[in-house]
Amino acid sequence: MSVAGWFIVLFAVLFANLPFANQRVFALIPLGRRKTAWMRIGELVVAYFIVGAFGYLLEARAGNVFPQGWQFYAVTFSLFVVFAFPGFTARYLVKYRT
Repeated sequence: MSVAGWFIVLFAVLFANLPFANQRVFALIPLGRRKTAWMRIGELVVAYFIVGAFGYLLEARAGNVFPQGWQFYAVTFSLFVVFAFPGFTARYLVKYRT
């Protein structure tokens, strides 16, 4: 696997965990309240498309862009959700002492 391939995987892991890491929208826009689970899911979907567009640009820069079917998108979205598991676990499943 090339350096670009490893870079896109690292980029996907970081972006998949971003919605669970803070209370800001895309870590930029502060909210006056806590983010709901639906807001985090929406951020996760938007982050998937951002990472996909970045991967497409890297593939186009490297040479041929191969056509993809629905199976590719189903598998990559599932993998993106798996990448988000550490952030989800830290946000919703771990009990922190206060």
